[in-house]
Amino acid sequence: MKKAMFILNPSSGKELASTFKEETIKTLESMGYDVEVKETQGEGDAMKFARQACDETYDLVTAMGGDGTINEAVNGIAEQAHRPLFSFIPLGTVNDFARALGISLDPHEAIESLKTAEPHFVDIAKASDKYFMNILAVGQVAESVSLVSVEQKTKLGTLAYLIEGFKALTSKEETQVYVQHDHGTWEGEAVLVLVALTNSVGGFEKLAPKAETDDGILHVFVVKSAGLPAFMRMGTAVLLGKLEEDPDVVMIKTEKAHIKTNPELSCNLDGDEGCHTPIDVEVLKGHLNVLIPMQNER
Repeated sequence: MKKAMFILNPSSGKELASTFKEETIKTLESMGYDVEVKETQGEGDAMKFARQACDETYDLVTAMGGDGTINEAVNGIAEQAHRPLFSFIPLGTVNDFARALGISLDPHEAIESLKTAEPHFVDIAKASDKYFMNILAVGQVAESVSLVSVEQKTKLGTLAYLIEGFKALTSKEETQVYVQHDHGTWEGEAVLVLVALTNSVGGFEKLAPKAETDDGILHVFVVKSAGLPAFMRMGTAVLLGKLEEDPDVVMIKTEKAHIKTNPELSCNLDGDEGCHTPIDVEVLKGHLNVLIPMQNER
């Protein structure tokens, strides 16, 4: 019988994850898997369990939780010689990876769709020694978002990120930024650098509307200035899918990038603090084999 490891974060989804535990197990068993359940108790557990599944040549890893849990599971798989098929049930605040792949944000629907989902190779990216699926952010806004507490996420959802991001973007604290990419170098003052892999960033599905999950491209946005007027203008541009057309935004498409700042800043990977500048980023095309609904294949 095929082996599946089901990694569950019991604190995800406003602590409703256990509600969907048995339903997920039964679904995986109906798909022909012998299921081993692993419940996380702290940071790093999902990565440890996913790495164990690789070492023990499991056929499938299914993760249930928010973007942080999914990111950990992917980090556990990414470096391994044997990388099992991957699937996940989104239960987080934003769920960008699920949005990008067309996986339902309704847990029951996401679980049910596993039965008819098909494998599809998608990109992930490497930033120094860590991996991300959606977004790398560098700047004061990235540092502010990293400070959003679990309690804030639970009470306010996406609004918690917007509040902290608004504070940082309107502070006018610019940083000297250098971005080396496949086509040259950009240098100047900026308040934020975003490296997007998918079209969904922070719950906004039009920030990088041309980004596909398997295009092998990093979509780099350099926000040169902020302040309230620019923030309002860019907010409208994001909603319309036209951020790259804003006069204070530079958009670069590349497979690799080296990002340096003065002073050094922390980087936010998929919503959590992950590393510091200077940093090398590269896309790993088709590196992860994910079960997704065929009608939503991107």
